[in-house]
Amino acid sequence: MREKEYLKRRYAAILSSIGVILLLSSVVMLTPLFILIPNPEESAHVLSFCLPAGCLALLGGILWRVFKSGLNTTLSVQEGGIIILVSWLTVIFFSAWPFTAVLELPFSRALFESVSGWTTTGLSVVDVTAAGQMILLWRSIIQLAGGAGLAIIMMSAIVGPTGVGISSAEGRSDQLVPHVRQSARLVLIIYSAYAMTGYIAYWVAGMSPFDAVNHAFSVVSTGGFSTKPESIGYWNSIAVESVTLPLMLLGNLSFVTAWFLWRGKLRFVFKNGEVRLQSVLMPLSAAIVFIFTCQNLYPHVGKAMRVAVFETVTALTTTGFSTVSYGNWNSFGVILLISLMLIGGGTCSTAGGIKQFRIYLLFRLLFYEIKRHLIPRAAVTELSIWEGNRRVFCDNVKFRQVVVFVFLYMAAYGLGVMILCSYGYTLSDSLFEFASALGTVGLSVGVTSAQMPDGALWAEIFAMFLGRLEFIVVIISFLKIGKDTRLIVKRESK
Repeated sequence: MREKEYLKRRYAAILSSIGVILLLSSVVMLTPLFILIPNPEESAHVLSFCLPAGCLALLGGILWRVFKSGLNTTLSVQEGGIIILVSWLTVIFFSAWPFTAVLELPFSRALFESVSGWTTTGLSVVDVTAAGQMILLWRSIIQLAGGAGLAIIMMSAIVGPTGVGISSAEGRSDQLVPHVRQSARLVLIIYSAYAMTGYIAYWVAGMSPFDAVNHAFSVVSTGGFSTKPESIGYWNSIAVESVTLPLMLLGNLSFVTAWFLWRGKLRFVFKNGEVRLQSVLMPLSAAIVFIFTCQNLYPHVGKAMRVAVFETVTALTTTGFSTVSYGNWNSFGVILLISLMLIGGGTCSTAGGIKQFRIYLLFRLLFYEIKRHLIPRAAVTELSIWEGNRRVFCDNVKFRQVVVFVFLYMAAYGLGVMILCSYGYTLSDSLFEFASALGTVGLSVGVTSAQMPDGALWAEIFAMFLGRLEFIVVIISFLKIGKDTRLIVKRESK
């Protein structure tokens, strides 16, 4: 009986936290209505946003009012994982409503677009030339909100001990300052400053105000949704690309590293292993792509260099904007982009992929093992890395976590590639497209479309979701829900 009461108290805290997230998400769903000020002709779509927002608010309000006493309960990371899992699934489901109501997309296609937006992937089944400004803005808004994370949005709005467990579950365990709520607010301040700077810069570079808003939201979230089928390549502008590149790099940084950068503590920025890896990987990859792929495709050296730099940066940061199509690229260039998409961006950032921290740690482990075999057996050595402003010594537990994650990631990648191949797509296209989906990148060779088979579509939906929340959190959360449900049912039957 005690265990049953204990679980009820824990799940009261979980449900009340979910209620707060749903309430805040309902407000986010109403923000596209601002487009009615310059475009009142789109008023016919108001109910397509108000109805799902009202349903979210009603559901969230009920959960919060009934279980609000639970907000004072300290939650574990596992329980935070349940909050994140249930909240994301619920919000994604209701966010698909406008795509169905406005564009008349089948539910599976609408859900795909919603998942792609919230996970900041950028793969799309929407014909942007036929979509109105309200739905285009909605796509960009959910990418902006998804990049910040539901946990961060929630913790910036409420006070309570639930925050640490929730943020850790969503992959944002590093705090800028000791206080969770203050740290979340600082993240939102940095994030909002990126978006505002991007909007102004894009406008100055030649975009219309509407295009500038959408691309600013997408680039800081490393999302990749665009208002043009050609993406950034539509403008073919050095100015627009010059704005996009630094914003992609900023979105790729962990918020802790960005915080040090804001405060001028460059010493800690350059000690960061991810920054060191990027400083080598990005220029090296761009040079290789230029030499072996781009200079043979594009007649002008300047254009070839621009393409090489932009496409490697967008792949590694998992942003998903592009300036060219890849139909005429050779296999070498395509494979290099696939490798960069698999590596992915910074830990605790808006980017996806395996994450640069894990790749950096594996490289350090490789050299550590080689060194260990060259020194006397009696010598004592330790492997250390910098996390923020702290020097951390790595143990077997951390290495084991990294190895298990990389194994799960590559196993899922292999399975997804086989699924796409089974639907008749070539191996090269399948490798590229599923790396993009699993890494929440958004680059495409044309596989993802409104006409793709349902099986391939759902494979990419699961890939995007797992790639955003990471495998262990999703698996553990489902297992814990099942275990706790069995315990409660078992106690009820006695």
